[in-house]
Amino acid sequence: MQLLTPHVYWAQRHGEIYLRVELSDAKNLDISLQENNTLQFSAQGHGAKGENEYRFSLEFLEPVKPELCHKSTQRQVDIKIKKQQERWWDRLTLQEKKPLFLAPDFDRWVDESDAEMELQAKEQEKINRINVESRVRKDPYLGLKKGYLFMYNLVQFLGFSWIFVNLTVRLFILGQDSFYDTFHTTADMMYFCQMMAVLEVVNPLLGLVKTGFFPAMIQVAGRNVILFVIFGSLEEMQNRPVVFFVFYLWSTIEVFRYPFYMLACIGTEWKLLTWIRYSIWIPLYPLGVLAEAVAVIQSLPIFDETRRFSFPLPAVLGGSLSFSCPLQLYLVLMFLGLFINFRHLYKQRMRRYRTKKRKVQ
Repeated sequence: MQLLTPHVYWAQRHGEIYLRVELSDAKNLDISLQENNTLQFSAQGHGAKGENEYRFSLEFLEPVKPELCHKSTQRQVDIKIKKQQERWWDRLTLQEKKPLFLAPDFDRWVDESDAEMELQAKEQEKINRINVESRVRKDPYLGLKKGYLFMYNLVQFLGFSWIFVNLTVRLFILGQDSFYDTFHTTADMMYFCQMMAVLEVVNPLLGLVKTGFFPAMIQVAGRNVILFVIFGSLEEMQNRPVVFFVFYLWSTIEVFRYPFYMLACIGTEWKLLTWIRYSIWIPLYPLGVLAEAVAVIQSLPIFDETRRFSFPLPAVLGGSLSFSCPLQLYLVLMFLGLFINFRHLYKQRMRRYRTKKRKVQ
């Protein structure tokens, strides 16, 4: 094989030298720094003269550190060498005449003034990072807060899992007959879970979680109206199939949401669970609101007939205002809340997976 010299391109910063050797599919790489401050390079690969053995040596203008880093790719060999002293060199080699195979790497080339600005920016960034870290105090109650959030999510997960499994088993055993006694078999546990869910409104106010207060309040308040006012106060509603669909949709969403939060408390992520948590609400959340709306509509004639929770009117107007009137307004607000929460959840999903995509890139 003919012995040849590859094309070598160089650039510098105050503390480093960058060399780019135009040699593709390099094999048998031998790169070393000699005691006389000289870089020796030898490799076999495809260069300007085809497949051959290529060699070169460079005696640097000033001393460099003996350690070097190099990386070989299919197109080139990149070499990084640290200077002994951080200062700008007038040229790369000790000899004034530039070797024929050596040329500036304009992809990395900067002037001395630009390099100084770059160096100052890095130093300022380091100072700012140190200042920020010194200002941020470690929260002495962080472990206690995470322990509380973990236990809360664990209790809610167990509660909604019990409801989900109970409804599923009864559906397989009894079929459609299980629709009519859903409330009597699972209401106590649902009462407990939904009363505990009030903490999801309190936690953002105390700064324990980063989620917004308003979306949490819409969901918790909406569910509690359906559970305590529509189902809990009207015996006529407790034997209707709509109770099954409302409870089943609620519990299906929560058996995936709470384990996700539990793992987040201990800094762990299960990718499948994460995807389900950020995707399952897309079909189930609108279906849940639709089932809640059906429950409200079915309760309207019952409130009109029983006059329960009716509002007394002034004597001039006479009579009373049926509770079905504010419930009709609530129906409109329910779908407005659906839009707000759907938009909030969609932004969360986009933020989550846009961030993941950027990290991969």
